[in-house]
Amino acid sequence: MAGLAESGSNPDVDLLYDINGLARSTPHWFDRGVAFVGEYGLLLAMVLVVIWCWSTVRRRGGDEAASAVAGLVWAPLAAGIAVLVNVPIRGFVQRPRPFLDHQGLDVLVSGKTDFSFVSDHATITMAIGVGLFVTNRRFGLLGIVLAMLEGFCRVYMGVHYPTDVVGGFALGTAVALLLSPPAMLMLTPLMKAVDQSPRAGVLIRRRPAGDDRDGVVPEPRSASSSEAERDLAA
Repeated sequence: MAGLAESGSNPDVDLLYDINGLARSTPHWFDRGVAFVGEYGLLLAMVLVVIWCWSTVRRRGGDEAASAVAGLVWAPLAAGIAVLVNVPIRGFVQRPRPFLDHQGLDVLVSGKTDFSFVSDHATITMAIGVGLFVTNRRFGLLGIVLAMLEGFCRVYMGVHYPTDVVGGFALGTAVALLLSPPAMLMLTPLMKAVDQSPRAGVLIRRRPAGDDRDGVVPEPRSASSSEAERDLAA
């Protein structure tokens, strides 16, 4: 992989220079904004999309609410597992960051000393996006678009090759899809149990007024109060 990166005719490197070269023709403030968005902003945006989707699922309720929330729980879990899977991959490939092998790149962030392949940011965002798509296509498509934007930003910032991003997309997608069936088998019963809880059940669906599961049980009327009511009626 490192050998390919050293070849000037490598389309991966050519595309890296083409995308990163855009930073030279944009204002400094724009580059600073892209650096922040690519490093932190889109990760935060993915968290907000998950919360937005959860709020929508909870408000709608229905019989499938527990399984839908289980899917939302799986999305960030898939991202975490994918990052763990990436640890041995990075150690095996040992691809240096592009700015270490190539001159003339406009690097927008500093302090990147770890290996380049595959991109953690691309892996995390795509795993969440695909995990969301399994549960809700509308929110999933939004998450996948944000993941694609994240991948572009990482190359634009000069910290990843395009193939680092593609590898991250593939890894995040594979983990989110392949491990989804066993994950849902474990998470769905758990979410159904939470749904039956008088207190924690509000995490699964909104409780209507007067729902018996809201934990408020009316006190039984005593015999003396019943007799007093009969006397007043008389």
